[in-house]
Amino acid sequence: MKVQPSLNLFSIEQIEYVHKNTLKLLEKTGVRVDSEQARNTFLRAGCKNLGDARVAIPGEIIDAAIETAPASIDIFNRRGEKAFTLGENQPCRFGVGVTNLWWEEPETNAIVPFSRKHVVQACRLAERLTHYDVVSTPGVIQDMPTEVSELYATLEMIANCEKPLVLLVAEADAFRKSLDLAQHLCGDLAESPFIIPYFNPVTPLVLNAETSEKVLLAVERGLPIIYSNYGMAGATTPITAASALVTLNAELLAGLVYTQLLKSGAPVILGSLPAMFDMRNMTSIYTPQTMLLNLACAEMMAYYKIPHAGTSGSGPGWGADLSAAGALWMNHLTSCMGKVGLAPFVGGNFDSLVFSPAKVVYADEIIRQTCLFQQGISLNDETIALEQIEDIGPGGNFLASDLTLRLFHEMNAQNNAIWPGYSLENWQAKDAPKADAVLKQRVLEIMVNLQPPADHEALIKKGEAFIGTRG
Repeated sequence: MKVQPSLNLFSIEQIEYVHKNTLKLLEKTGVRVDSEQARNTFLRAGCKNLGDARVAIPGEIIDAAIETAPASIDIFNRRGEKAFTLGENQPCRFGVGVTNLWWEEPETNAIVPFSRKHVVQACRLAERLTHYDVVSTPGVIQDMPTEVSELYATLEMIANCEKPLVLLVAEADAFRKSLDLAQHLCGDLAESPFIIPYFNPVTPLVLNAETSEKVLLAVERGLPIIYSNYGMAGATTPITAASALVTLNAELLAGLVYTQLLKSGAPVILGSLPAMFDMRNMTSIYTPQTMLLNLACAEMMAYYKIPHAGTSGSGPGWGADLSAAGALWMNHLTSCMGKVGLAPFVGGNFDSLVFSPAKVVYADEIIRQTCLFQQGISLNDETIALEQIEDIGPGGNFLASDLTLRLFHEMNAQNNAIWPGYSLENWQAKDAPKADAVLKQRVLEIMVNLQPPADHEALIKKGEAFIGTRG
């Protein structure tokens, strides 16, 4: 039998209590829907007009949306092969990226504006590291005209990796053109969708016009979407965890209703990026409470049988340092042990403004170890091996036992892949290297050997020609 570690926050009664209060909020306070098209979509379905662009959503409409939304979603890579499935008790998946404005040079740690070449490097790095399942838009290109920068970011993502892509595009027209570009390069996106658009409502309780328009475009193309809110406790959400959870959950269910009213059965992934607002520094931060909210949101989605996307532990830190390490370890370990489905945004520092290749490499090793931890313990007669203990007896050793010889290499592979396990004497003989220096050397070794996919040049040529005519 297999014994696996797990985290559960709520009883079924507590989940139903959160759900009941979520329904009360949506039926009484409602959500503000800024787009007339989206608002009419709600009203035609039987939602109540509260005035001032607000609509109340009855419980039966929410129940219907939960019922029609898929409980699992197959995600594909660019080659059209199934990469993994989200939902239905699948393991947590991780991704690199999220719209950073700056890049931390791995050689010097200098902070420079994010440029087109950095999209290339970030995507190839994510493609190279085996414990990342998706690549999210890694940054906002600063060295190109704004009217085409998001198109070039999409082009470089497609051309430099084959893993599934989480696409973040700010403006609706640029989003439409990005989908046109992807279809021009790769054919019908709905056949084996490797692009997952990512959208945010505005917290608290606003479905803004830009988001509703982009959701409509994605649903019309048959793409799975991530609908995720970002709340800062004490600023955009109430400060208590319970009230923040109900607020964020209401926003997600409103988004779910909208997608299902647009197209029954539309694949949607729901989740939150809960944070705390730090009034001392005017930034958002991760805290133990926000990590609990991440797990709570995942449990609510599991109750609804909706695939989930949550936090990635990135943001804290001034690089791949102690501050960053604590948040990464807590996030990744609890995500693997809880019901988190996707953690798509690893790699940012300074409140997710600076993309750090070193942090991406370090987090890849953390993810590897947390996944090993989550595998748990095999508990059976063979693994207990009473006969072996009897054969060796008290005071003996197991260095040459059958099990040790058979499993040594497998177990040894669980050692840290970045830092060698120096003894004190070996460490001193190596001139007492610092841990961050060893990590930097490993990052540089990886970065210098990054290779593009075989069809890179053809895709870049075809994509640049497309952008030249439609950008």
